[in-house]
Amino acid sequence: VYPILDLEQFFTDIHRYMRYLEEAVILTLQDYGIDAGRVEGLTGVWIDGDNAAKARKICAMGVKSSRWVTMHGIGFNVNTDLSYFSHIVPCGINDKAVTSMQKELGGPQDIQEVFGHLLRHLQELFEFDVK
Repeated sequence: VYPILDLEQFFTDIHRYMRYLEEAVILTLQDYGIDAGRVEGLTGVWIDGDNAAKARKICAMGVKSSRWVTMHGIGFNVNTDLSYFSHIVPCGINDKAVTSMQKELGGPQDIQEVFGHLLRHLQELFEFDVK
């Protein structure tokens, strides 16, 4: 998901923007009964983040802004083939696992439905409507 927003229309704080993106994912996961959150000092959304041995990342972030216009965004693992992660060190973190909604819930998820939840939460957090 790569939102393109003019943050001058909302707030000029890239850290707040990143926390809002994380929060939208956390709320979306809650809609599906998945308890997720943040890990202090690390960006993204985590499951069991308070347990170092079990922590697994479900959403990575790569954000940039130029003149307060955002680019890039989040990699939210919904039905992701996690085998690809065995060939890289995701986000430079080699002691944590990666997961997906499919893995956590035991089956594939309807991507359009998940996106609908995510979009609704983004609209609520940023207080905007998509037309």
